[in-house]
Amino acid sequence: MTNVDDHRIEIVPNRHRVRVIHYGVTVADTHRALTLRETGLPEVTYFPREDVNMARLKPSGHTSVCPYKGHASYFHLQTEDGLVENAAWSYEEPLDTAARIKGYLAFYASRVDRIDQTS
Repeated sequence: MTNVDDHRIEIVPNRHRVRVIHYGVTVADTHRALTLRETGLPEVTYFPREDVNMARLKPSGHTSVCPYKGHASYFHLQTEDGLVENAAWSYEEPLDTAARIKGYLAFYASRVDRIDQTS
């Protein structure tokens, strides 16, 4: 078990082009992503909303709480074949330790076809 004092969150600019692609449709495409590194967890890429096709995302009503980042709101991804449930999330009012991800969204890699990072 990790001591709370040992828990770290680091948010850094991702200098690459990053895209979310599902069923051949680009859902997000940015050169302005942020990478969040958190103790004990895989890195997560956060996309600025301006670079996400928000017309394809529908608020799901599902929420969760992280003691380090705050309350998360989730989104279904609308596809031609229906909804991909809770495919993305955001922290609308993140805690101070994660303030940089306000206005950004992240996607579950397991719920979309690809999250590509290129030069």
